[in-house]
Amino acid sequence: MINFNDTFKLATRMFRTRPMRTWLTILGIGVGISAVVILVGLGYGLQRILLEKIVFGEAMLSLDVVAPPSQVITIDDQKLAEFQQIANVQDVSPLASFSSSLTFNGLTGSIILNGVNPSYFRYAGIAADKGSLFAEGENDQIVISSALLKLFDVKPEQIIGQYVDLKVLLPSNDSQVHETPLNKQYRIKGVVADDTSLYAFIPLGDLTSQFAITSYERARVKISSREFLDKAANDFLAKGLIVNSLSKTVDQANKIFNVIQIVLAIFGGIALIVSAIGMFNTMTVTLLERTKEIGIMRTIGASNLTIEILFLSEAILMGFFGGLSGVAIGVGGGTAINLILGVVASRMGGQAVNLFEFPLWFLGFMVVFSAILGALTGFFPSRNASKLNPLDAIRYS
Repeated sequence: MINFNDTFKLATRMFRTRPMRTWLTILGIGVGISAVVILVGLGYGLQRILLEKIVFGEAMLSLDVVAPPSQVITIDDQKLAEFQQIANVQDVSPLASFSSSLTFNGLTGSIILNGVNPSYFRYAGIAADKGSLFAEGENDQIVISSALLKLFDVKPEQIIGQYVDLKVLLPSNDSQVHETPLNKQYRIKGVVADDTSLYAFIPLGDLTSQFAITSYERARVKISSREFLDKAANDFLAKGLIVNSLSKTVDQANKIFNVIQIVLAIFGGIALIVSAIGMFNTMTVTLLERTKEIGIMRTIGASNLTIEILFLSEAILMGFFGGLSGVAIGVGGGTAINLILGVVASRMGGQAVNLFEFPLWFLGFMVVFSAILGALTGFFPSRNASKLNPLDAIRYS
């Protein structure tokens, strides 16, 4: 049996004797691999774009507990105290919501005013897109949704740091709703990215200091560990409350994107199959061209296994280089599209996003898979080459 160095020299001889055909075959494999890389990269990119909007950490360990629409069960201070007694509950952060009006620079708009503690932002996964969220002790700060920027036709830098007036619609004893102004102005500290709803957050203590809050719309409940989320959720469900968990939403989203990536990979696999057929054809033609050479090698003592290893080595090398070129084409194409989209988004005043994402483990897998595909493609030609009769092979012309 010939050693590794001799096998490598003979296997790479195709780059010198038939360079054009060899590189075209490698390029064909590369095109198929690049199709898989780009399509699966698109799936990973879309998944990241969606999930990066979710703030992880404590938000993944919280439950969103909501009172049912029937109002038979309400969330009040007594209920919040009961929540604290449930096993594995670390903290409870309520949200009180009121129809209100907000006045800025003489313009007034109707909004939903939410009173929350700073911990609610962490548990709900809310982050400031511009500016920052208010913290403990900041009792005159307000955080608004980006939809209010469109309402007042201003940019974030024009409104952050400015003051607004608030009036809250409260029911009275005569069954009427009265507009009650809050006793201070509020300084806009941050903007939350949401162009669909007009709302704002102020410290809950500011509301409770001016009027009594009899019930809350919802509460965020922090659980001590992820393994207790399901048990705690069942405890709240048993009380007739509606429970949502961000962790379940993320898990469902990941499952959906896994299916999407498989579907995209199948479409890319079609191009890969076509490339593999081209490589099989190349190996078959190579076998016919080198039949006489095989006969000579067999005559001077080369075994069937040596011939088979030689042809398999050529096929694996072509598959490997095809995988490298495919990864380079796919990553290069995806990166170029990301850059173009980033330039277009910045010129139009938007935020740049990376539509394609390429995990390193996936790229490494595609290179290895391409080499394995080369071995599978070259298996039958190599077996046929090893079984040739030496005398018949020598006489072949």
